[in-house]
This record gives sequence, structure tokens and C-alpha cells, in this order.
Amino acid sequence: MVKLAKKRTQHSKKKLGQIPGSVIYTGNRAKQKLSIEVFDYNKEQCIEKDLESVEDSFVYQSSETITWININGLNYVDAIEKLGANYNLHPLVLEDIVNINQRPKIDEFDDYVFIVVKMLYYDANEKMVCEQVSFILGKNYVLTFQESEGDVFDSVRDRIRQAKGRVRSMQADYLLYVLIDAIVDHYFSVIELLGDKIEDFETDIFSGNISDNATQNIQNLKREILRVRRSIFPLREVINRIEKNENPLIHKKTLTFYRDIYDHIIQVSENIDIYREMIWSLMDMYMTTISNKMNEVMKVLTIMASIFIPLTFIAGIYGMNFEYIPELKYQYGYFIIWGVMIIIFLGMLFYFKRKKWL
Repeated sequence: MVKLAKKRTQHSKKKLGQIPGSVIYTGNRAKQKLSIEVFDYNKEQCIEKDLESVEDSFVYQSSETITWININGLNYVDAIEKLGANYNLHPLVLEDIVNINQRPKIDEFDDYVFIVVKMLYYDANEKMVCEQVSFILGKNYVLTFQESEGDVFDSVRDRIRQAKGRVRSMQADYLLYVLIDAIVDHYFSVIELLGDKIEDFETDIFSGNISDNATQNIQNLKREILRVRRSIFPLREVINRIEKNENPLIHKKTLTFYRDIYDHIIQVSENIDIYREMIWSLMDMYMTTISNKMNEVMKVLTIMASIFIPLTFIAGIYGMNFEYIPELKYQYGYFIIWGVMIIIFLGMLFYFKRKKWL
């Protein structure tokens, strides 16, 4: 926890005292390689290539075809500044692109639209990955900026390559829709896996199979659901603004598809609220289970003490060092005392059983 707090503090310190519009990378992947992939297509053909330098992407700005340029490597600030200068991106936009702690947002300019979205998915180790993806929508192009390689756009790439659906016959605003829709679709996968974790943990609590680090597991679930909530809830406002604006870059026939994204986000948000309530109740369930176990232990100890109190009393009476105790001289006194003790023991067991305390 201390290390995480230090990392967050270091990220925020990078921006302290800087001039607005300063392009400063706030992430921790300084060794990430720069990679630029391009899909340039129309209805008839599709050209896919990897560019060696950011300057090679400048020719696509005024292309008649639709172009998707995907940049991986936000730590290459100089390359992003060159790209921004060529595409006339505002300095504040460039600042937001390399600042990975941005909230999902949308900014509209005269000749482009800037959108920030959080991409969520689980890796092979079932560890949640939360990465910021920035979109620039132009007349015939979409620019995407990612911190590192690995994303949820493989299905989009296949659709473009194989001309599946209507993506090759539509404009750049539809390409933007397809990319955002791929991110939102993976929200469902994240929520589903989170729901499975919560339900499995709930089952373990009810069945009594609770590990020693149960409290830590519940706290981890809380952090995950809050992280998902912070990433998804602001996106409703972004899509709602796209629906209601009259930006010429987004055509009316495409707005219907964005409404579908909005419906999906509402559905995901409702599931998040449900799972959030379930997580908050997990701690109460856990503490109740621990309390019940403790009560069972105390119940057994109390019953044992109640049984042995009268037996101890009898043993204490005849263990006193008085010279004259009438029963001490009796021939069968030892066996009688044992018989009385056994009768008391069995009688108390019968009484407790009848009261359903056992």
C-alpha cells in the first residue's frame, strides 16, 4: 500500500508547477518501445502497415480514404508533439494524452474531436489492466494513443482486414464507434468476472471455507469495483454528449450506434451498483460468520464449565484436610461419589440436550 501511494504521489508531482500545455508523460513505462500501426482503407481495399517514424503518418491527414493510426508508447513525448503539430492538436490535448490519470472526457474543436476512455480487461493472470486510450476523430482519420502494446481492438482489426460488417463502407465516425464499442464490450467481461469472484467468495463464507486473508480479499474486491466504477461512470456523460451534439464530424446515421453504446454503459453501471452493494455486505457477512463461530466455541466452553462446576465442587468438598468427614470411613464411599458424579454429568447432558443447547 505504501509503495502504491508513493507511485501515485510521484505521478502527481510530475505536473506540479508546470506551465499549462506542458507535454509530460506521467506513467511508469519509460522503456516502452514506440510502435505505430496504420489501417488505411475504403470499401474496395485495405492497406495495413507498421510505420518506422511518426513523420510517415503525416501523409494520411488529407487522404480520401479512412485511416486509423494507432500509437503505442506515450513516453515518446517528442514524437507525439510532432504528430500534434502536424494535425494541429491543441497543446492542452497533447498534455491530456500523455497524462494517464485523466478522467473519461470529450472536447470538441473546429476540425477534430478529442475523447479519453479507460480500457479495462483481465490479463492471463486474472489481474485487472486499466489503461487510458485517447481518441482524435478527424474528417477522414482516427488517431488512438495507448501507453503500451496490448489492447482489446483485435476484433476491430479483423473486421477491417476481412471487410466484415459495415466498417469499410462507413466514415471515420463509425470507426470511432467501433473502437469505443470494443472497449465497452470488454466492460461486460470485466464485470462478469468480478461477479463470479464475489459469488464464489459469498459461497465460501456461507460454507465456512474462509481463508485467513479473507479481509484482505474483500478489500481487494472493493478496490477493483471502485476502480471499474471510476473508469465507466464518466463515460456515460461522454456518449451522451456525442448523442446530443451537432458536430459535423459525427453523422446523424451514426448516432443510433452511439445510443446503443449508451444503453450498454447504463447496463454495466447498474451491474456495478449491484456488485458494489454485494461487496459492502460481504464484510458484514464475514464478521457475522466469525462471530457465530466464536459463539459456538464459547457455547461449548460454557457447557463444559457448567458440567464440571458441580463435579469440581464435590471433589473440593472431599479434598479438604479436615480430620472428621463421615463419608471418608465408609467402605463404598469412593464408588458412591463416582456414581453421584456420573449421574450429575449425564443428567446435565440430558438437560442441555433437551434445551437444544447441544
